[in-house]
Amino acid sequence: MDTMWIVTTPYVPGYRIVQVLGPTWGTVVRSRGIGYQFTAGLRSLAGGEIKEFTAMLNDARQRALDRLREHAQNLGANAVIGMAFDSSELGQNMSEILAYGTAVVVEPLPGEAAPVRLA
Repeated sequence: MDTMWIVTTPYVPGYRIVQVLGPTWGTVVRSRGIGYQFTAGLRSLAGGEIKEFTAMLNDARQRALDRLREHAQNLGANAVIGMAFDSSELGQNMSEILAYGTAVVVEPLPGEAAPVRLA
């Protein structure tokens, strides 16, 4: 399998787990710079979405997911099950984004169709 499956479920449909390698994770710590805080402060006066923070958090989640994938591959995995995100505040200006799950090795079940991959 050339694909690294990363799923929130406890299994990959159409595959069986042949080896559990253990926990895997990817972490990103981001600082909210003065420019973000100023712009967010102005936007918060009017209400609504603060697009600068949304974009920053989406980027941080993607980077955490990329690091989780790399860590799982280094463990020898071809899939991650039970993937989830967590976040926490570190001080007044920093956020940690964590992607975590269980690194596993899976192989196709005989006679099963491969699951659909969403882009």
